[in-house]
Amino acid sequence: EGPMTTMRWMAAVVAALGSSGAATAQEAHSPYAHAGSTEVKTLSQAEVDELLEGAGMGLARAAELNRYPGPRHVLELADSLALTAEQRAAAERIFEAMSAGAKELGSAILDAEKALDAAFAAGEMTPETLASSVRRIAELQGDLRITHLRAHLEMRKVLTAHQIHEYNRLRGYTAGHEHPPGGL
Repeated sequence: EGPMTTMRWMAAVVAALGSSGAATAQEAHSPYAHAGSTEVKTLSQAEVDELLEGAGMGLARAAELNRYPGPRHVLELADSLALTAEQRAAAERIFEAMSAGAKELGSAILDAEKALDAAFAAGEMTPETLASSVRRIAELQGDLRITHLRAHLEMRKVLTAHQIHEYNRLRGYTAGHEHPPGGL
């Protein structure tokens, strides 16, 4: 009686665990359940903050990793790069223009995301509205990336080849590339 009772008890425990596992699988929550910000539920709070602050968000990585320094980092490294007063003023001007444009576009992206969400929430989304809304957001995101990349283009014109090389060294991009292509 002892061993059989133990085996029946173990079988009951295994069955209970198996059924609770099935219930848990059916109750799995989406990773989106509480991910949205208070301002725009389709974006995380970090994404909203970056858009409002005009942050780079990695949008200019193609430039940054190919010897086109960014104005914010140039200003951070101004002393190490031995910037002249004119170069520092140019970097500040480029940064301010980029930042203002990025903040404006970030705000427009947030508005467009809110409109997309609102159309879905109201049950009013149509294929035409969907296409139009998503294309508008994509256009704004593209303009935001251009804004950041353009600042890198402008910044490169301000610096000397030696300063660009130093920038890359200080940012950790020169390992194994002491003589980068393009003469810089």
